[in-house]
Amino acid sequence: MQIIGYVFIIIAFARLLAECFERLGYPSFLGEITAGMILSAVLIDMPRGEMVLLAELGLFFLMISAGLEVTPEELHYAGKKTLPLYAITYAAMFLVTLPFTGWAVSSDNIIVAAILSTASAPIVLRLKRFFGDDFLHVALSYAVISEVMSLFIVYMMVRIHETPGDYTPIITSILKDAIFIGGIMYLNYIIGIQHKVWITMTLRRLKSDEAVFGLFMVFSTSLAFVSEEIGMHFSIGGFLAGLMMHSDLVGTKQYDRLITIVSGVTYGIFAPIFFAWRGLNFETELSLTVLEFFLVVYFIRLLLSAAVVRHRDVPTSLVRGAGIASFGVLGLLVGEIGYVSGVLSEHMYAMASLACILGIVASATLGRAVNHYWIRLAETAY
Repeated sequence: MQIIGYVFIIIAFARLLAECFERLGYPSFLGEITAGMILSAVLIDMPRGEMVLLAELGLFFLMISAGLEVTPEELHYAGKKTLPLYAITYAAMFLVTLPFTGWAVSSDNIIVAAILSTASAPIVLRLKRFFGDDFLHVALSYAVISEVMSLFIVYMMVRIHETPGDYTPIITSILKDAIFIGGIMYLNYIIGIQHKVWITMTLRRLKSDEAVFGLFMVFSTSLAFVSEEIGMHFSIGGFLAGLMMHSDLVGTKQYDRLITIVSGVTYGIFAPIFFAWRGLNFETELSLTVLEFFLVVYFIRLLLSAAVVRHRDVPTSLVRGAGIASFGVLGLLVGEIGYVSGVLSEHMYAMASLACILGIVASATLGRAVNHYWIRLAETAY
């Protein structure tokens, strides 16, 4: 009952602030993170072990939702554009971190560059009406690729830290990861060709939405278990499960069933806990150096992204750049994993954490400013 009480307080307060932020024109998860920051000073005796489990379930469902937003074909097509952009962005962020680490190359630069290269899928979805549906899949693809890569990079650095000088386990782990992801994609291709009709007809015979959701949860948790066992983060298995369950494979009706239930469970229960937990564990430092770090990072990312994904008009190019340069809450988790594992220094962890939050706010604010500009332009034309 004590845990249920804490969960109730966190969800209620997180959703209250989420609604306030939505009314101000900002993403709801910023309100949920803020709620966690405020509650960190109040819920001192909270049982942290149980809350960690619920927060991890929140990440699991968020990655499933991200997978359901795109199809393998869209990810493959958009990946041709976003992979080079991610490589350029990562290289730029790596160079930016060097002056702040005394020009010394270490795990700090590698991990922080990965954190600073991410994009926020919720921000991308919020800005889609500004840069159009044709660019949405590209921006979502970048968000997914950057989040998966940041998790992969931090776990690689943890493994190198655990077995210094011995790269055999790392190479073996990379091969396992490649075989697992490649096998899942190949299975999806084969099923889509040979068994799509059978799967669609079988799911249509199910009498309830809960049955479809139950089968999907068995499938997604199985992939998450395998993903964790081979050394990847369990949430990547959830993302792959969502990626496979596209409407072309399971049918539009079953897909809509799944989206409805997953969205309700994710954004009604587990996502508020995950975001509030990130706020509860938020650590940073406020100084001129930290603010200078963020301003340099965001300015470079925005200009770089806007230039690569430019449009014929400047406002659209800026919003596209803001969508790509929206950082992401997952960066807070990656930073926490690196810091707890001893491969990320406290100073760089604090700087990267604040950059994640300020980057999300900056991109959302830029989107609102462009929206206001377009409204005034339309009114003037009218």
